[in-house]
Order: sequence, then C-alpha cells, then structure tokens
Amino acid sequence: MAQPLMPHATAAWLVDNSSLTFDQIAEFCGLHILEVQAIADDTAATKLTGRDPVRANELTHEEIEKGQKDPEHKLQMHKAPEVVRRTKGPRYTPVSKRQDKPDGINWIIKNHPEVSDGQISKLIGTTRTTIAAIRDRSHWNMANITPKDPVTLGLTTQRELDAAVAKAAKAAGIQAPTDTRFEGDRDALIEQLRREREQHVRDAEAAIAEAGDEALRDEVVPGIRDPFKNTAVE
Repeated sequence: MAQPLMPHATAAWLVDNSSLTFDQIAEFCGLHILEVQAIADDTAATKLTGRDPVRANELTHEEIEKGQKDPEHKLQMHKAPEVVRRTKGPRYTPVSKRQDKPDGINWIIKNHPEVSDGQISKLIGTTRTTIAAIRDRSHWNMANITPKDPVTLGLTTQRELDAAVAKAAKAAGIQAPTDTRFEGDRDALIEQLRREREQHVRDAEAAIAEAGDEALRDEVVPGIRDPFKNTAVE
C-alpha cells in the first residue's frame, strides 16, 4: 500500500485534526501504533509540524469522514505521491571522501593514461574540467595531489575499474594489463600443498611398516578393525 510522502508529519496532522483511531492513522501512514501514540502524547523525539494530506491530494474529506464514522474502515490513498527518481548524472560520493577524488583521478591518469576523461568521470563521479586540470597539472591544488588507488579510497570498485581499463585498452588497440601480483604466491601455495600431501603419504607408509604383523584387537566385526583403536594385543 502506498504511503504519504511525509508519514510522521501526516500522522501528526491527522491526530490533531480528526477523530480517527490510532490504528487507522498508523496503517495509513505505515507507522507503528506506538509511534502514533508518541505523536499524540507529544513525546516523540522531535516536534513535528503537521502536513495536511487533503491539501496534498493524498486523502479526501469524504474518506476521513468514513474513517471517523467506522473505526474498522481502512483509509484509502486518493493519489499516491510521485516517486522522485535520481536523474542520471555523476556518481554520488559521500562528503567524507570527496577530498580524495583528485588523488584517485591522478592515480588513474598516471597508471592508465589510455582511460578517457569521460570514463574517469563516470568512475569517480567528477567533472571533466577537474580531470583535465589534473591531467595538464594546472589544478589549483596540484602540489598536494598524490596518486592513490581509487579502489582503496572507496571511490569505485575493482570490477568497475578493470572494466574501464579493459575497454579503454581495446579502443586504443593495446593489450589490457594482467594482474600478476599473486601468481608467485599461488605457485608457492600449490607446491607447499604438494609437499605436505607427499609427507602425509610417507608418514602413513612408515606407520604401517612399523606396525608389521602385530596382532591387533578391537575389531568392529571379524576381519575389520576399528581405525581409531590400533592397539597391539597384550
């Protein structure tokens, strides 16, 4: 069910200007009945200014009258508020990270010069003017800008950065760089696992040879011994 654009403010207005039950108001506004109770008792965390749902075209006087006459009546939205969608534009960056944008831009320009200003703008969420200023080193704060990985800074994701680099490399007719930082570690890990497996095999063979032909007890059934109780018979 659609809800008012400002549920708490609408609830405050209905509490002050109608005799609707708290249940009716709570259901219409999408609130808990205790929230409506707090608004009515003036004990809410913040003082709310009521918002008239009739003027907002979300309710009609007739609908409010029906609800006041019948406590079981569920208020029906007259016209749901329009959903405001974010217009297409630069990526949103939290205020706390905006000062890191020049560093991230500088890193991309230095390490991936083939990436276009348009791609950087989409990745970092900035203007082409800023990118051009950093690229030609005319930015007003250029002395304090240092290249820093935008992924580490939280300005974009590694997948998005790799996709942009690969696309730019393809457009430029060059081979996209391959991340080989962990290849040596992978080979070393495989070799270590292989050595451990071979050592386990040798240990098992040595244990069997040491046991020899000693009689063993604790057979689960005749001819099949309990592998957890390999104790020689006294």
